[in-house]
Amino acid sequence: MSKERGDVIAHSSADADKAASRPDWLKERLQWFQDLKFGLILHWAPYSLWDCCESWPLVEDDTWARSGPEWAERKDDFKQFQKDYWNLNQQFNPIEFDPGAWADAAKAAGMKYVVFTTKHHDGFCMFDTKTTDYRITHSDSPFHSNERANITRQVFDAFRERGLAIGCYFSKSDWHCPFYWSPDWPAKNRNCNYDPAQEPELWEKFKTFVYTQIEELMSEYGSIDILWLDGGQVRPPKQDIDMDALISMARRHQPGLIVVDRASGGPYEDVITPEHEIPELPLGQTWESCNAITSNWKHQSTNKPKPLAKLIRMLIDTVCCDGNLLLGVGPTPEGTFMDDVLERLSEIGDWTEVNQEAIYNTRAYPPYREGNFGYTSDGKFIYAILQAEESEEEMPPVSLSTSLPAPAGPISLIGHDQKIDWKHEDGVTTVQVPDQLSDQLAWTFKIPL
Repeated sequence: MSKERGDVIAHSSADADKAASRPDWLKERLQWFQDLKFGLILHWAPYSLWDCCESWPLVEDDTWARSGPEWAERKDDFKQFQKDYWNLNQQFNPIEFDPGAWADAAKAAGMKYVVFTTKHHDGFCMFDTKTTDYRITHSDSPFHSNERANITRQVFDAFRERGLAIGCYFSKSDWHCPFYWSPDWPAKNRNCNYDPAQEPELWEKFKTFVYTQIEELMSEYGSIDILWLDGGQVRPPKQDIDMDALISMARRHQPGLIVVDRASGGPYEDVITPEHEIPELPLGQTWESCNAITSNWKHQSTNKPKPLAKLIRMLIDTVCCDGNLLLGVGPTPEGTFMDDVLERLSEIGDWTEVNQEAIYNTRAYPPYREGNFGYTSDGKFIYAILQAEESEEEMPPVSLSTSLPAPAGPISLIGHDQKIDWKHEDGVTTVQVPDQLSDQLAWTFKIPL
């Protein structure tokens, strides 16, 4: 993942005209994407062997990433750290890798799509590319002879077989590629370490490198729904990789492809991707909040999942503002999900199974989020999702937003058969939560329009 955080929301209103001018087929595809609501993003590569951040410690000027035992063991020797990081591919041997188990856990959680990191900024390819030896299928990798060595193919096939949509994460920046970080000049920050205008031949080699890798992914790995591009600094005017040609090629292989050219502000940023944050209101265009199930994108041995109540609240807040929640899980170096992560995904699934009609195929309904309520609608019903702050032995009546219309019929509680006591007086609708539900995290009232 890139570090661009916050600006994705700040510039969103300026992109409203761009969203309105999209062709009809893309508008329809983005409506389909909005219906999915909940997805999984997987950051996984040799960096899972270490507890430090993925990729970013390789950048000399990014001192924020310098933490963890790996730095201490090397006495803060940056060059030694880089060398040892680049060589992690020679140790990465995930013999317990089972993408079917991952897909089963995601589906059970209620997730409808996956975004898999085929290549992060460090340049290691989790697919069988012809462009570089720095890949999982090269003989340097102890996993290369395994029948599951082409990990991207295995992941895409497993999730696709279980009915989930497929997203292909790809970093436009590549800090291992000599055409981006040339060995002829020092590389101090995330950007290309030379001026492409002064070295046009070298930059053309990089453009061809990126084009070839993306064409491999778009043409050799089955049906792909989303091309999820990271590395937003790779954009005009200084780092122009000719997105028109790139996306034209990608959509020739994958008609209907949605593009996430994140944090670029360009014409192919079909989806805005706030990272570790959820907007207070709908953005007026398609958006997706990227959040991790722990405090990090990748696996770290000491990380624990966020509390279930917090994760449920993240999902509610996101869908009630017309967004999708893309929840990150970092598999272990062996290729498994941690037991506590699997447990949390299962718990999320228990909730989404009951409340699914208020989540999927809905749109935000004003006032969107108010107090402990969030509101969605499918055009026939309003869904008022109430999250409790704490358990109470006796639940008091709760008032819905005064901006809601009077119910057109009886109010029900999703997942429960008992009659719900409610009344509408002086423009206010009040409902009673049954006392026996006081220990639940969130409930959904179904209100006829």
